[in-house]
Parts: sequence; structure tokens; C-alpha cells
Amino acid sequence: MKIFSYSASFKKWFTLLFAGLASGVQAQDLQKSIAHIGLVYPLSSNGTHADRYSNSFSLHLLAGVSGAETGFSMTGLGSVVRQDAKGLMLSGLFNTIGGRAQGAQLSGILNRAQSARSTQLAGLLNVVSQETQGLQLAGVTNVAGTGKAVQVAGVGNVSRQSAVQVAGVFNQSEEVHTQVAGLINVAKRVKGVQIGVLNIADSSDYSIGLINLVKNGEKSISLSTDETLTGFLSFRSGGRVLYGLVGLGYNLKQPQQSLYGLEAGLGAHVLVREPYRVSLEAVTVTLTDFKKREYLRNSLRILSSVRFAKQWEFFLGPTINYVDFTRETSDDLRGIYLWSKQGTKNTQGLYLGVTAGLQIIL
Repeated sequence: MKIFSYSASFKKWFTLLFAGLASGVQAQDLQKSIAHIGLVYPLSSNGTHADRYSNSFSLHLLAGVSGAETGFSMTGLGSVVRQDAKGLMLSGLFNTIGGRAQGAQLSGILNRAQSARSTQLAGLLNVVSQETQGLQLAGVTNVAGTGKAVQVAGVGNVSRQSAVQVAGVFNQSEEVHTQVAGLINVAKRVKGVQIGVLNIADSSDYSIGLINLVKNGEKSISLSTDETLTGFLSFRSGGRVLYGLVGLGYNLKQPQQSLYGLEAGLGAHVLVREPYRVSLEAVTVTLTDFKKREYLRNSLRILSSVRFAKQWEFFLGPTINYVDFTRETSDDLRGIYLWSKQGTKNTQGLYLGVTAGLQIIL
């Protein structure tokens, strides 16, 4: 009978665990307990009825089950709380809360709650189904509902609404203030800034990335040249104010050298008076023959432009450039030096130049 009783208790433990991982449970009256100490459910001071107690202090060698926590909880592996949890929860693997989490939850793998106004730190994953406020830190992913959460993850963040999302790879949200990702940001409405290599949004005025696909923004394709007679086919994309650009080019001044170009940078429309506008661009240009010839230029451009025929725009403006190129690369790839330094292997210099081009607004 005792073996059967323990078997039934462990079956109930797993039922409680998956109940905690599922949707929220209905609130019920709980008995008060100052301390709940044990090995693993149901081998504890509250026994098989542990899920009917609200505890001020809980300590379990392996895993514990409770109705609610109001102070401090610590388990070697994991905790399952049927209703709300307040205070500090520490677990080696997981914390699952069927109701609202307040305070802080720290676990090696997973923190899970229906709603949260707390700090969650997990080695793998934090999940909050409904309203979320506070901070989520995860080694891999944070998932949240609505609210004003700050999400920080090694790989990605997913939410319906967030204040700030910071991730090593991607962020996704319907409504967000700020997104910072090592690769991709996706949102419907961005109130603040998106920073990533690729930014996608329905509305975002301040997208900082090389490619920004903003539904209510602007995209264009341009053909341009500069004082080095390097032609570039470039793609500009962004919001109402900030935009990014990437381009491929070829140098026509030294055709015998076969120098291929790549440009990437960020820009901002600083003055708009249709059909005229002034833009600032910070751009890095590299030219190479993929052998010995290498040319690197960092430029600040001040471009004045005028739009005509609705979709076409002509731009022209001065540039200030810092250049660094190898000895094998022609010294003709420059303007008028303001400062220069000749080394044994390379030349550096600061000079003024000019850029002009024609672009079509898509």
C-alpha cells in the first residue's frame, strides 16, 4: 500500500508540474505555513497536501510543490507553485508559477509564470503568458505577453508588447519602444529606436541598420560616383529620419587594377523642405583586387538633393575622408590632402572630396 501511495504521489507531482506549465489555475483558499522543508514532493513537512499551503519559507533538496510562496524559496532542481509567488525563488533547473510572479526568480533552465512584475534570470528560457513588467534575462530566449518588460537574451526575444528588447540574434514584438539585436529586429510599431543589421517594421522613424524595411518609410536605389571615379549601385532604406545604405561598386579610374568596391553606412535626413532636402551620411568604402591592393575610406558626406518627376532625386555634396591604402594601390585614388602620412607598407591621409548621384524612390 505504501509503494502504491508513493507512486500516486509522484503521479500527482507530475500533474502539478504540467498544470503549472499550462494555463493559470483558479485561485483557492490556502492554509498558511511558516516553513516548508523537504526532499521532494511529497516527502516534505506539508506532505501530499503541499499544494494547499502558502509558505513564507521553502527549502527542498530536490523539488518542491506549493500553493503559493510569499518569502523565500530554494530547491536543488525545481519548484512548482500553483498560484502566486512573491519574494525570491532559487532553483537549479526550473520555477513554474501558475499565477502572478513578484520579486525575483532565478533558475538554471526555465522560469515560467502567467503574469509577472519581477526579475527573471534563466540559463535557457523565461516565459510569461500575460502582462509582464520588470526584467527578463535569459541565456537563449525570453517570451512575454503585453506590458513594459525589459528583455535581454543571448539569442532572441519574443513579445506582444515590450519596453526594451536586447538580443544577440533577433527580437520580435508587435509594439516596442527600443529594439537592439545583433542581426534582426521585427516589429509592427516602434516608438523609439531599432538597432540591428536588418530592421523590419510597419512604422519606425529611427531604424539604425544597413537594411531597414519600414512599411511607412522610404527605400531607394541609386547610381553614384565620387572623386576617385568609383561607381556604386546602392540601396538606401529607413524611416522618416534615419536610414542605412549598402552598395557594390567598381573603380573606373584605374581599370587595369580591377578594383571592386563595397560601401556600407548610416544616414539621416536633417533638413527636409520638399522637393529639397539635406542628408548626412557616415560611410565606409573598401576597394580591393582580392590580391595585394587594398583601399579603405571612411567618409562623412553632406548631400543636398532635389526631387523631380515624383520618384527621382539628384544628390550632390562635399565629403571629408580618411583613407588608408597599401603601396600597391594607386595614389590617384584621393582628393586634395589636408594631412597625410607615408608608411613603408601603406599611406594614410585626410582629404576633401565630392559625391554625386541619381536615385529612384521605390
